[in-house]
Amino acid sequence: MAKITASVFTSHVPAIGAALDLGKTHEPYWQPLFQGYEYGKQWMKDNKPDVIFLVYNDHATAFSLDIIPTFAIGTAEQFQPADEGWGPRPVPVVKGHPDLASHIAQSVIQQDFDLTIVNKMDVDHGLTVPLSLMCGQPSADHFEWPCPVIPFAVNVVQYPVPSGQRCFNLGKAIRKAIETYDEDINVHIWGTGGMSHQLQGARAGLINKEFDRVFMDKLINDPQAAADISHIDYVREAGSEGIELVMWLIARGAMNDVHGGKAPLLKQRFYHVPASNTAVGHAILENQF
Repeated sequence: MAKITASVFTSHVPAIGAALDLGKTHEPYWQPLFQGYEYGKQWMKDNKPDVIFLVYNDHATAFSLDIIPTFAIGTAEQFQPADEGWGPRPVPVVKGHPDLASHIAQSVIQQDFDLTIVNKMDVDHGLTVPLSLMCGQPSADHFEWPCPVIPFAVNVVQYPVPSGQRCFNLGKAIRKAIETYDEDINVHIWGTGGMSHQLQGARAGLINKEFDRVFMDKLINDPQAAADISHIDYVREAGSEGIELVMWLIARGAMNDVHGGKAPLLKQRFYHVPASNTAVGHAILENQF
């Protein structure tokens, strides 16, 4: 049977993608941030999964105010990098895993979570920046990501958005779905977005280091406490875009300890300010069997 061996958590700041694509990673402003992902890149090489289930949010690229799915799973063979207004990022096409994605959709919907099934969509920086950070920039002679990716988009842009508890419970359902897939494959589940930031209004540029660090403490050691954080607390303490952190709870809800197993092994924890106008968080948890 398939099993989840690890969860990865990371911000997906668009300026990080630009810094990578424009060769700015060694500039003094960016160097400390990218150094924080050196461990993760080596860890990915040493712990290469068969499939990545990647939770992210679309930034009005595949979806718009015309159609806003709360939870959308990509079931296509492949997903093109999106043009977000300045051309697509120079990164490989994302290859999907239609069989596993369809199985997850079937299982999760039967567990009473309503998913939108998407057979065609482009993927924006919310998905490609985490891949670049953890997998490195693919070279010209090996221009592909290391494994298939199942995109899972969550609406955290237009209210109403799902609660942290709803996302945490969804992670539990996704775990059950993956573990009932009849193939012996290794799956990573990634939660992306956040941390504290606000992009508009009187509080534009807000960063709350204390909230971010407490959130990471809870996520790692007491995920139910993290799931209990309310929408108003996210907005008040982490800014209007801090609500993206609920996506991390989907990945955390799929880990063994939430289901009565052993506590995960913390392999990496990293926090950096600033990156563009946001805080950046990153963590890696390995399941213990």
